[in-house]
Amino acid sequence: MKPLKCCTVFPALLSAFIFLMAQPVFPETLGKKLGKGDNPTIVVKADSLEIDNKKKVATFAGNVDARRDDFTIYCQKIQLFYVDQESGGSSKKMKVRIEKIVASGNVKILRSGGGEATADKAVYYQDKEMAVLTGNPVVKQGNNSVEGSRITLYMKDNRSVIEGSENRKVKAVLAPR
Repeated sequence: MKPLKCCTVFPALLSAFIFLMAQPVFPETLGKKLGKGDNPTIVVKADSLEIDNKKKVATFAGNVDARRDDFTIYCQKIQLFYVDQESGGSSKKMKVRIEKIVASGNVKILRSGGGEATADKAVYYQDKEMAVLTGNPVVKQGNNSVEGSRITLYMKDNRSVIEGSENRKVKAVLAPR
């Protein structure tokens, strides 16, 4: 089956989620703020937080609620996979750069301006600027929606690929404006 390519509506829907994933995380503010300077604060609430510096992963588990002014992510678990990076300057501070973020368990992403994405799992790969939604992924914007077996968002290319499978065909509902 050939994938359906959507170039306008659906990549924009998840841009807030992708922006969250693309920001650096500093150890002293892990889970509270991604990035620095003008980037807005993100508050993550969960039943538990485990940081494993040996494996370089931080896991928020149980009723995860990650919020910023322009979006909210609900799920059962978010794992932040990171690498240590020495920052420039005379202080030689260590900072952390996120490589990959995995949200799983009833993932629901809401944008404050409208739009919603749901899936069983959402994975963002920072170096590729790519997000993959699997497990019954559905993206909605107003009366428009798209669903399939797998939705891949290529942020650099401003394109999306929605793939079907033998058991689940691609479905797009495009309502006139």
